[in-house]
Order: sequence, then C-alpha cells, then structure tokens
Amino acid sequence: KTFFFSGLTAMEKKLAEYKCNTNEAIQLKLVRFPEDLEDENTTFNPEYSHQVFGDDEVAFGYKGLKIILYYIAGNLSTLFRIEYTSKVNEKFDCVEADDVESKIREIIPPGFCTNTDDFVSLLEKEVNFKPFGMLLHTYSIHNEEAGEDITYQIYKADMTCPGFREYHERLQTFLMWFIETASFIDVDDERWNYFLVFEKYNKDGATLFATVGYMTVYNYYVYPDKTRPRVSQMLILPPFQGEGHGAQLLETVHRYYMSSPTVLDITAEDPSENYVKLRDFVLVKLCQDLLCFSPVKLMQGFSQEMVTEAQQKLKINKQHTRRVYEILRLRATNMGDAEQSRSYRLDVKRRLIGPYKKKQRELAKMRRCLRPEEMTNQLNQIDLNLQREQLEESFQQLVSDYRRVLERLAQA
Repeated sequence: KTFFFSGLTAMEKKLAEYKCNTNEAIQLKLVRFPEDLEDENTTFNPEYSHQVFGDDEVAFGYKGLKIILYYIAGNLSTLFRIEYTSKVNEKFDCVEADDVESKIREIIPPGFCTNTDDFVSLLEKEVNFKPFGMLLHTYSIHNEEAGEDITYQIYKADMTCPGFREYHERLQTFLMWFIETASFIDVDDERWNYFLVFEKYNKDGATLFATVGYMTVYNYYVYPDKTRPRVSQMLILPPFQGEGHGAQLLETVHRYYMSSPTVLDITAEDPSENYVKLRDFVLVKLCQDLLCFSPVKLMQGFSQEMVTEAQQKLKINKQHTRRVYEILRLRATNMGDAEQSRSYRLDVKRRLIGPYKKKQRELAKMRRCLRPEEMTNQLNQIDLNLQREQLEESFQQLVSDYRRVLERLAQA
C-alpha cells in the first residue's frame, strides 16, 4: 500500500512540473524593427488569460512553454508560434497535453505567420500602412527617453474603410488579455463607432504609424430622434499606458459627439474603476469653465442648471454631472474650515445615503411581517451604526479619489 501511494505522489510531482502559468507563457510584442524580435524589453505579458485557459490560467502538459504572439506595430500582422522544452507523452505518461494551439486559434484570426522570416518580410511592407478613417485630433507628448516630442493621432473609422474589418479582428484579440470581462462585438451592426489612436514614428526617413489603442462606442436609439452613445470597450496597449492617451482619446470622443445635435448624452457599459477615474478627470476638465460651475454656484449646491448645461453643451448625463459637481465643489471648499467642510460632507453623504435608505425601507417592510416589535428596533440600531461606518468609509474613499483627479487637473 505504502509503495502505491509514494508511486502516486512521484507521478503527481512529475506532472505538476508540466503546469505553466499562461499569463507568463504568453509573450506579446509590437514590432517596428527586426531587432525588436530579439529585444526582451519590448515583450509584455497578459494581465488575464482566464477567458482562453480557464480560471486557473494554467496550461498543462509542457515544460518551458512559450506562446509567442508578435504583432507588427501598425497593421498588426501576427506571428504565432508555440515553443517548449518538453511535453508529456500520452503513451508514456498516460495523460494528454492541453491543445494550446487550438485555444489560441479560436481568438486570433486566420492568416497569421508561423515563422519569423515571413514575419520579417511583412515588416518591410509596413511603410504602406496608413491609419483608417477620418482624422479627429493630433497631439504630442514629450518622451524623456527619446528626448523629443512624439506625435499621436486619433481617427474615427468604420467597417466601410478598406482593410479595417480584418485589422479590427487582429486588434480585438488584445481585449482578451487586458480586459477581465472582454467579449468580441458584432461588427455587422452599423451602430458601432471605432476610435483609434496611432503614434507617428520614423524609419529610414519614412513616416510610419503604430497602433496605440482604441475605443468602441455603440449608438443606442432614444425615442423619437436621438441617440445615446455608450462606450463599450477601451484599451490603451501596455507599452503606451500611463502616458495620458486614455484621457486624450476620451476627450476627443466626447468632443466628436458634442458637435452632433442628435446625441443626448454619453454613457459607459459596466465601467472599470480605472475608467471611472479617467472619466472623472476628462469630464471635470471639460466642465470647469462652464458658468454654472463657478465657485459661488458650487457653494449653493447641485442644481438643475448644472444638469441642463452639462447635457446640452457637453453631452454629460445627470449622474456624471453630479460627480463633476462634487469634485469641483471639493476644490472650491476650504476643508480646514469647520463649517465649509461640514456642509460638503453632508451634501455628499446625502447622495450616498439614497441607496441605504431604500434598502432600509425594504428591510423594515420585511421585518414587520416576520418579527416581534422590540427585535426590529434593536436590529435597526445595529444597522444604523453599521450604516454610519460604511457611509463614512465611502465618503473618505470618494474624497481621496476626487483629490487625485484634482491633482492631475492641476498638472494638466
């Protein structure tokens, strides 16, 4: 018996060595020059791979697994290859390795290269690649490393642009690795808008374009003759994150819709925490010069005038306008002054307590049916104390988020 168990653990140990973390195994690159292929500094890894490899984010059956997914920087032509030092053998180890290749093939479009030489020869054609659609905005950012200003451009594209459909299929594969709940969209629905960010760079005296990131927006119909654009997915590729491209993209998209009389306001689908911070910054930047947000008016409280003006001029909805108001009022408030600080705290908490009160009413209704009177009062007391704590916590968290927005605004 003992012998059997030790045999099992040895086998288990052996098989455990054939497990690879897929976030580490997948190696991504955006290639501009042939030498980028050998340069480890240009490699980056996914944040997520659970949608392709399951919640454990593990591939079984290989040692030293490398899943190579290299993209040409502009048009995103792809090199896909799998390398490993050893693989379990069905005859010998009685287990089968995961079919890694078919899992990747499910999300990347066909037509990729499998060897480096083909990929490098495609790289030479990259000089012909030009951004799709209509140029909306050009901006530049100073790059410390290069010691110069780098120029970026934002375009609006749609499926009628030649080659865009195929390009978008390659581009959207990045969503799987960097957005936790990503899904591919139905590109045949004409209500989708696509906004793309490109960097201009030089290679042998020619100007080339590299893909930086993009956003998809769906235009919902609002009766009788309006639309409500809803941001669906937004991704700035990892090598470009933290440089301010997200803010440039979101502001450009807002400005694009602002000029349209049929747009009601802009919303977002299930926004991440990072997106909310970005949106706070962009919307406050857009709103701070509106007359309805003057310090005097901010101190008088949230008003219908703010809602109307932000919606009509900047296509911002009521809920987001309220956040903008709270951030700008924080800037106008002297938190060292007891009266001003108390007034601000009450104003924000009154909004925060809304959902609590609703829950409270529902609980009270339920309890009236279920429990004797004195028990209800005790429970309500416990609830109230807990509620105060949670409320204070939410308030403090908000204020610290708001301060970060204001710091970023001060530097902008």
